[in-house]
Amino acid sequence: MQTSTRDRIVVATARLLQRQGYVGTGIKQIASESRATLGSIYHFFPGGKEAVAVAAIRYSAQEFAALLGEALDGEPDPAEAVLSCTRQLAAGLKESGWVDGCPVTAAALETLGTDSELQQACADALNGWERLVHDKLLGCGFPAEAARELATTVISAMEGAEVTAQVNRSEEPLLAAGRQLARLVRSYGVDAPGR
Repeated sequence: MQTSTRDRIVVATARLLQRQGYVGTGIKQIASESRATLGSIYHFFPGGKEAVAVAAIRYSAQEFAALLGEALDGEPDPAEAVLSCTRQLAAGLKESGWVDGCPVTAAALETLGTDSELQQACADALNGWERLVHDKLLGCGFPAEAARELATTVISAMEGAEVTAQVNRSEEPLLAAGRQLARLVRSYGVDAPGR
């Protein structure tokens, strides 16, 4: 299936943000990596680099939401679901040679303190992932407040562990975070449906 020029631009930008952040990614590099002209980029994204980056962050947010949703839906036990997700993240990061981290985290850190559309797209991504975890926990019988706080903890720990895994070129930070998050989820004593 052939992808559209706009889609190639968005996907290439997402990969560049993943590997070198927002500041390190230039519009000419986006054009080169996506096999598109600068005119095409500005046609689809009149706002230039920030507009392309916002679309790329939204794309990346959906991409990770799909992985997270699959992990959460694939395990009836929420603790095992969280563990499964951290294992998948660790394997993917190792397979990439430790370069394909979270583009949302990279862009968010580089745009802190700004009131930009890019910063908002990063916040929306993190909040959306938290909602997925929250909904899984609620569906498993967790009290609403506990589900909310646990969801925030899970996503925050995964994001931090992913950065630590990249820096140390080791899966262990993600695997350790997964084990500890699973232990935390189990500590609430809520049985998974069907257990």
